[in-house]
Amino acid sequence: VQLQASGGGLVQPGNSLRLSCEASGLNLDNYGIAWFRQAPGKEREAVACIKCRGGGEDYADSLKGRFTISRDNAKNTVYLQMNSLKPEDTGVYYCNARTVGYEYWGQGTQVTVSS
Repeated sequence: VQLQASGGGLVQPGNSLRLSCEASGLNLDNYGIAWFRQAPGKEREAVACIKCRGGGEDYADSLKGRFTISRDNAKNTVYLQMNSLKPEDTGVYYCNARTVGYEYWGQGTQVTVSS
């Protein structure tokens, strides 16, 4: 089982990035998928989740309207579209797949927002 996160990079404030979390060895449609992030010196925090509670999407309150989580079942991939990026969005972004009795983490992808 592997979750491969990708799409991070260095962007200027106000720009966008789309992160991908591609799964192998498991069917993402059977899991709740979440994106977390960890900024330097801070604890890991939840960013967005799809199919975690009742099948819908959930977002950290501070990110609603800028971030969008989606999934492509045919590609077994979950995306995180991040718009209007701010320097405080800088961190390592991780994807997480969870169901009853099982939990998997991807390796993380670095997002740096800086001018």
